[in-house]
Amino acid sequence: MTDHSHFYACIMAGGSGERFWPMSRAHAPKQLIKLFGDATLLEQTVRRLDGVVPRKNIFVLTNQAQLKSARAALPMLAASQIVAEPAKRDTAPAAALAAALVRARDPRGVMALLSSDAMIHDGQRCGEQIGAALARAAQTDALLTIAIPPAHPATGFGYLELGREIARGAEGSVVRSVKRFVEKPDAATAKRYVKSGKYFWNAGMFAWSVKAFLAEAERNAPTLAEFIRGFPAKKSADYIANKFPTLEPKISLDFAIMEKARAVETVVAEFDWDDVGLWTALPKHVAADEAGNTAKGQVIVAGASNNIVVSNGRTIALCGVKDLVVVETADAVLVCHRDAVQDIKKLTGRLPQELL
Repeated sequence: MTDHSHFYACIMAGGSGERFWPMSRAHAPKQLIKLFGDATLLEQTVRRLDGVVPRKNIFVLTNQAQLKSARAALPMLAASQIVAEPAKRDTAPAAALAAALVRARDPRGVMALLSSDAMIHDGQRCGEQIGAALARAAQTDALLTIAIPPAHPATGFGYLELGREIARGAEGSVVRSVKRFVEKPDAATAKRYVKSGKYFWNAGMFAWSVKAFLAEAERNAPTLAEFIRGFPAKKSADYIANKFPTLEPKISLDFAIMEKARAVETVVAEFDWDDVGLWTALPKHVAADEAGNTAKGQVIVAGASNNIVVSNGRTIALCGVKDLVVVETADAVLVCHRDAVQDIKKLTGRLPQELL
């Protein structure tokens, strides 16, 4: 039976979620609002780890603006397990902080690094496969990812080119080698990737032993390695406050470490995954009416079709309109064409500070 005592999970939960304004705000972005169910996406991420990682071995990385909201969303975790990054430094420094937190607790630790803002309905299988990635990471010096079989030729995701099968987990997960990381492709290239069957979405879910990650950091990102090695076992708050903001450059984990690593393997996902990056993702998870309207809250429609409507209090009535996104909160109302949801973040530079 697998010993889970050395298994850890670090969840990155500091994203801004600007495209889900006005519900998503600086202090409570997409992962901290109950848009896709009765629990926040962050809470769902933590609960998927039940039986895989001991609760006391879970860390959540957020930022100062979201710290209070994150702690409120996760009463099952101690306040000390939810850590605020003092500055924005992209995913490579965040991974280094995660590895440092685990290493300070347990030099033999094996950790998963997960995002907090994806919608996954089959949480049980996802948890099992995170466990499979951890079990494999405990056996190898390779760094692991979780590869998502592409549902369509997306241009907004990075891809992994997969190689041969290396192993199978005890619960049946397939582990394959990763030949290379590929940046977000154009539409024609994405179609070619999906047709080939060799390319999978890079979901930003990882696993490794802290020993293996530190070794790769020493080879490819020595400032991150120095940060990890210097991290104190106790009273780390001052160290984080002083050292983390100095980590340069701001760089993604893929660029800094993963693309240069000596060996990368992947667990092929057998669960659903949606990064729910835009309001137009809502119809995939909330049932629509006969006219294609997806509605949450107090909504009345007459002769309206293909709209996405969210009320957080006041009644919204739509008559004779189509293809709109309408979202109401206590202090703001968004009206947007479905084709323009990608541009909602452009509003943030024009909004008063109290609405951000």
